[in-house]
Amino acid sequence: MTETTLYDTRFETLNCCVFIPTYNNQNTLDRVIQGVMKYTDRIIIINDGATDNTSRILENYQNQFTIITFPENKGKGMALREGFKQASKSGYAYMITIDSDGQHFPSDLPLFLDQLEKQDKNSSLLLIGSRDMDDPSVPGKSSFGNKFSNFWYYIETGIKLKDTQSGYRLYPIKEIAKLKLFTTKFELEIEVIVKLAWRNVEVRNIPVQVLYDETERVSHFRPFKDFTRISILNTWLVTLTLFFYLPKRLINRVKKKGFKQYWRENVLRSDDPPIKKSSAIALGLFIGIAPLWGFQTILVISLAIALKLNRTIAFLFSNISIPPLIPFIIYGSYQIGAVAMGKEMDATLNIEDIKSGTDVFKSLGQYVLGSFILATLVSSISGVIAYLYFSSRKSKSNAIDA
Repeated sequence: MTETTLYDTRFETLNCCVFIPTYNNQNTLDRVIQGVMKYTDRIIIINDGATDNTSRILENYQNQFTIITFPENKGKGMALREGFKQASKSGYAYMITIDSDGQHFPSDLPLFLDQLEKQDKNSSLLLIGSRDMDDPSVPGKSSFGNKFSNFWYYIETGIKLKDTQSGYRLYPIKEIAKLKLFTTKFELEIEVIVKLAWRNVEVRNIPVQVLYDETERVSHFRPFKDFTRISILNTWLVTLTLFFYLPKRLINRVKKKGFKQYWRENVLRSDDPPIKKSSAIALGLFIGIAPLWGFQTILVISLAIALKLNRTIAFLFSNISIPPLIPFIIYGSYQIGAVAMGKEMDATLNIEDIKSGTDVFKSLGQYVLGSFILATLVSSISGVIAYLYFSSRKSKSNAIDA
């Protein structure tokens, strides 16, 4: 068997192809194609409206691979969409994408195949090549952008990755076909990996080599425009995460383990010291009671992350403002506000008025002030009680271990 066909059988067995999107990379394109050809001829190439010698280079491969040429540049997102479409049309289950700017090594293709062979046949896999971003050849802006993207990906999915921006990836085509994608430029790469994670596709990194040769490499990333588009996308994805996918993930975890087991393993037996757990409870209660309507979830999660507190505890206790308790919170806030403002408590206001929606906010300022006071009192008292409780449990646990 020759070197050229060394891995053809594995690509066929795994029903996998290689996708090469290209735009004005005449200096490196032919080398990348030749490198990929050593491992497979299952190649799809998209010429994204190149204006250099790309078309002439691709003429040499016109009868060997699937080559599609856009009459004008549409952006990497649209090239990827077309690649997914062609891979699905050809019946491929997986597609490995490799950039044509020469930063990726075709010799790393077997690494993706190795991981795919180990994967459970009943589950889908998304692999992202993890570059060594500390390598001296990696531009500082690329390293910063990657860390920025990694942070938001963790917020949106709960998955920690070392590299979320690498274009060297293995995509599950059948799962992608189920997605509703809206973006068209570089940000599509983020949209896809977030939405696949939301569909419970396994996402992980594998180490790959990287080469940034500034004498050959042509980058089409537009710092201001593309960063703005990515920021808008992340804002939307984070909003969906906080109001839908994060609660959904939490509920699914609780259902899977059962409330008692989840509470015991993820809350009471947390490695956090008592002060951290009690502070998380206090934070959740304060945000849940305070009049921060519409922002409670995003605030409690953001503050828990910033303060390095248990997000699960904080989120659970922030849900104190649920229908059965809302009338009592409003009633208590309104009456406490009256006392704080030197007014007499309103004897005419009762819980039934609040339940029926009448005479609730006779004085908005009075209610807001009272709610902040109530939130402070409840969170402080509960925090102290929680601290004493967790401390006593820890003391008992240490005594048993001794």
